[in-house]
Amino acid sequence: MVNGRQLALNEAVEWLGDWHPLAEQLGCADGLAALGTMTAGLRLPPVHNLPSLRQFLQRYQAQILVPLELPAIQRAHAHAARRELRELVVLDQQIARERALQPFASASRRVGRSQLQKLRPLRDERLVQRYLHAVEGGEAHGWHTLVYGLTLAVYSLPLRQGLLGYAHHTTRGFIHAAARGLRLSARQHNALSESLNGDLPRAVDAVLAG
Repeated sequence: MVNGRQLALNEAVEWLGDWHPLAEQLGCADGLAALGTMTAGLRLPPVHNLPSLRQFLQRYQAQILVPLELPAIQRAHAHAARRELRELVVLDQQIARERALQPFASASRRVGRSQLQKLRPLRDERLVQRYLHAVEGGEAHGWHTLVYGLTLAVYSLPLRQGLLGYAHHTTRGFIHAAARGLRLSARQHNALSESLNGDLPRAVDAVLAG
């Protein structure tokens, strides 16, 4: 029988990995064009072929995923585990000032708030209810990374596994979303995913080491 905690982790990783706000933009009706704002923010040309997709993902991992998103998840997890609402709201407000995250801020809030609503039935989880109240009251934004970290803590899911799953699924989500528009073969899809995910365990360990 599959472990219940593993099922909960898989579900959490899926909704904040495969459907990461950036991947959502890449996979929309005019996906590659919609990604233009993000590539411009990373000082890259628009994604139009396999090399440009690889370049974008490498830059994304180096400038957003590893230095910003993974630490945000880790810090949210720590605050949630210690029931620190004030510190969680302060972190939420700090993220709002990160210029690198502005191109997908709206999508991040939409995804995060949607998933936070799914935690509403957890009436006994006071931190969840108080953070939800802060978001609804305009004190916090409900960023998807913070909700993900909160989810890991609420369900007592392993942090390292959660971070690694998020990083892997996010990268694969981008590639999957771009595959049709760029006409990538299954072999190209898998090769790109393997090459980009190879260094992620080391990056996750570095984040956990502080």
